[in-house]
Amino acid sequence: MMMKAFSRKIWQWGVAPLLAVSVSVTAYAQDVIRIGEINSYKTIPAFLEPYKKGIDLAVEQINQAGGLNGKKVEVLIRDDAGNQGNAIREAQQLLTRDRVDVLTGSFLSNIGLALADFAKQKKVFFLAGEPLTDKIVWENGNRYTYRLRDSTYMKVAMLIPEAVKMNKKRWALVYPNYEYGQSAIESFKKLLKAQQPDVEFVAEQAVTLNKIDAGNVVQALADAKPDALFNVLFSTDLTKFVRAGKTRQFFDNLPVVSLLTGEPEYLDPLGEDTPKGWFVTGYPWYAIDTPEHNAFLKAYQDKFNDYPRAGSIVGYAMIMSLAEGIKAAGSTDTEALIKAFKGLKVPTPFGEIEYRDIDNQSTMGAYVGRLDVRDGKGIMTDIRYVDGKDVQPSDAEVKKLRPAE
Repeated sequence: MMMKAFSRKIWQWGVAPLLAVSVSVTAYAQDVIRIGEINSYKTIPAFLEPYKKGIDLAVEQINQAGGLNGKKVEVLIRDDAGNQGNAIREAQQLLTRDRVDVLTGSFLSNIGLALADFAKQKKVFFLAGEPLTDKIVWENGNRYTYRLRDSTYMKVAMLIPEAVKMNKKRWALVYPNYEYGQSAIESFKKLLKAQQPDVEFVAEQAVTLNKIDAGNVVQALADAKPDALFNVLFSTDLTKFVRAGKTRQFFDNLPVVSLLTGEPEYLDPLGEDTPKGWFVTGYPWYAIDTPEHNAFLKAYQDKFNDYPRAGSIVGYAMIMSLAEGIKAAGSTDTEALIKAFKGLKVPTPFGEIEYRDIDNQSTMGAYVGRLDVRDGKGIMTDIRYVDGKDVQPSDAEVKKLRPAE
C-alpha cells in the first residue's frame, strides 16, 4: 500500500510545476541516500545527455514527494570515457571515498558486464540501466545485478515477425564489433533460422564503434547481393552508413530491419536522409498517447523546454526503479534490496514494468514501427508497443543460461 501511494505521489508531481534541483555531488551526509552512477558521457553524448536530464527530473520528483524513507536522494555522476578500467576505478572510488549506497548506470555492454562483475565481487547492489547484452542477466548474471532496459534478445525478438513476413532468403548483417552488436547478431541468426530454416547469411560487416568506413562497408555488403539487411549500427556510425548507402542506392528496394534506429537521438541527425520503410525499434515520443507518458512528457518539457529522447526514459525509469526498490526494502541494505527487487513493480512512462525473479531482468518493452519523413524530419509510423514480457525465452531456457546461485 505504501508503494502504491508513493507511486501515485510521484506521478502527481510529474504534472505539477517543478522546482529547480541539480544532480548533487555534495559531501557525505547521514540524512541522504547517495546513488553512484557511472556512464560513457563523452563517448555517447547523443544518448547520455538526455539520459542525465531524465535522472535529474526523477531526483527532483522524488525529493519533492518527500524523499525515500525520510531521506533526500542525491546522484553522484562519473564518466568512464568508454573504458572498462576507468569504470571500475570510478566504481571503487564511489564506494570507498564517496560512500554511495548503491551503484547504477552504464551504457556500453562490455562496461556493463565489468561493473556487474565488480558488484558481485564487492557485494553491492547494481542496477544496470542501458547495457543491452543478454549476458548481464543470463550467462554472466549474478544476484547483485539487475537490468532495466530490454535486452538484445528481446529487441531482436520484436523484429523477427516482420523479418519472417519479408520471406527473404539472403540476408546481410552489419553491426558494431563489441558485445552488444555480437549479441544482437547471434540472437537474430538463431531466431530467424528457427522460423525460416532455409535462410542464408551472405555477408557480415563488423565495424569498430564510432570508426566506420561507411563507403567500404556499404560496397562490401552490396557485393554480396543480399535480399534483405539486418542493421545494428547506431550513433554516428548509423548516420554515415545511411548516407553512404543512399549515395550508392544500396537501400533501393532492399528490405531492412534495424535495432534502435527509431530512437530520436539517432534518427534526428538523419533528417531528410531517413531511410523510408525500414522496420525499427525506437521511441516515437510524439505519437504515444497514454496517461503515463503524457504526464512524463509534460513534466519533461516544462523542466527542460525540450522533447525527451530514449535516453531520457531510461535515466528517469532507472532512478524511479531504485526509488521503488529502496522504498520497498525500507533501507539501502544490499540483501534487503535484492529481496525487494524480486518481482518489484515500477510505474514508468511506458506503463508498469516488473523485475523478473528468474533472471533480474525488467519487462520494459519498446515501440516498433516503420520509418518515414515528415517536414524534413525522420519519424516512426504504424507504431505499436511490444511488452518486454512477451519477447522472452521460456523459463526453462533461461534456467539453462543463468548460473545457479
